[in-house]
Amino acid sequence: MFGLEALDLARIQFAFTVSFHILFPAITIGLASFLAVLEGLWLKTHDDTYRDLYHFWSKIFAVNFGMGVVSGLVMAYEFGTNWSRFSDFAGAVTGPLLTYEVLTAFFLEAGFLGVMLFGWNRVGRGLHFFATVMVAIGTLISTFWILASNSWMQTPQGFEIVDGRVIPVDWLAVIFNPSFPYRLLHMAIAAFVATAFFVGASAAWHLLRGRDNPAIRRMLSMAMWMALIVAPIQAMVGDAHGLNTLEHQPAKIAAIEGHWENVGDEPTPLILFGIPDMKEERTKYAVEIPYLGSLILTHSLDKQIPALKSFPPEDRPNSLIVFWSFRVMVALGMLMIAVGLWSAWLRWRGGLFTNRLFLRLVMCMGPAGLIAILAGWFTTEIGRQPWVVYGLMRTAHASSSHSVEQLSITLVLFVVVYFMLFGTGFGYMMRLVRKGPKTHESENTPPGGPGQKRTPARPLSAADESSTDDRKDRLTEGN
Repeated sequence: MFGLEALDLARIQFAFTVSFHILFPAITIGLASFLAVLEGLWLKTHDDTYRDLYHFWSKIFAVNFGMGVVSGLVMAYEFGTNWSRFSDFAGAVTGPLLTYEVLTAFFLEAGFLGVMLFGWNRVGRGLHFFATVMVAIGTLISTFWILASNSWMQTPQGFEIVDGRVIPVDWLAVIFNPSFPYRLLHMAIAAFVATAFFVGASAAWHLLRGRDNPAIRRMLSMAMWMALIVAPIQAMVGDAHGLNTLEHQPAKIAAIEGHWENVGDEPTPLILFGIPDMKEERTKYAVEIPYLGSLILTHSLDKQIPALKSFPPEDRPNSLIVFWSFRVMVALGMLMIAVGLWSAWLRWRGGLFTNRLFLRLVMCMGPAGLIAILAGWFTTEIGRQPWVVYGLMRTAHASSSHSVEQLSITLVLFVVVYFMLFGTGFGYMMRLVRKGPKTHESENTPPGGPGQKRTPARPLSAADESSTDDRKDRLTEGN
């Protein structure tokens, strides 16, 4: 297929499925915590705006959660079908870590999810809030175990190799391996930032269409506060993560920077743009800033970073891909920080909800957090190559013995089914977003909350209403 080998197809297939999957847990993590905050604020202030937002976003959370579970199951099977040699080599470590994720996080989420989504009129306020908090905690615990497993593959520790298999000897060292704390923080914060811009874009879309009410304004306000506070923190965590990567995976940093060789004792420049060429072993059309590479990567003006030519060609990651994926991530991160700062200035000037240029930018930034997450994962995973377990097992030795024809057929099937299934789910989720929060729900039903009579938060209950609203909007625009 297109001249690709079986290994290339296996890697593309896993990259495709995991790229789809990571989008859903990222929003799930952020929305779960957002819902816990909304319900907590409603219980504290008795402001019905928070309640209205809770019901609105709980429907979107439910759809997103379901798609995340389905897409995650596929990846679990891929380890056995396409990467059986890796499972045989490292299964004694990765298997238990993923099992812990199911036994702790997934069971916790599944146990309380029903109460959270359908128990609004069946349980007391305290129990319902507790269920929402438990679901939020469950998403973070899931992140903990998944990142522990992946981080061990990046910086393996706490093991012995016996008869060609990895045997764990110190589980604390396995779990809390050198890159784990940085990667866990980086991913969790990325999920919060991505969700903030998803929520903010929804609010901006409604405001641009003239749907201005307290719930929409509260959505935008909370989202921009999150962007203002958390996006700069993410930059600092990313810097610390980069220093850790330089210590444990210097070839990855060299590839990210497109840095091929050091000249004498000269500090390392920062290459802003260029085209790394793996065959010619140089970065073409490089735009450099002297000293800045050393300052950012080593926090000094005289230290150098290892160059790609100091590693054997077979041990070098593909610099062209990680060079640009990293810059996409950083550029979007800087833009998100700028949006947060602009929102603070507009809030001070009283134009946060009325500046149409700002609202258009926020609306366009809706997918920015998710794109940055994908770019970051491309950087860290492709930058680990040619190793599947860094320094221990090469990716070429980890795949199963499948033919090009078999992997080509399954890859095509995955692409078709994923776009049909998750495209439909994503389209439905966007219909819910376009519908917007239903304010003043107490007009036709008794007021109150958990423990009192009212309609439970059913994610599918908005389908017909949203379709009707969309038709009304189109007729209005046509007139």
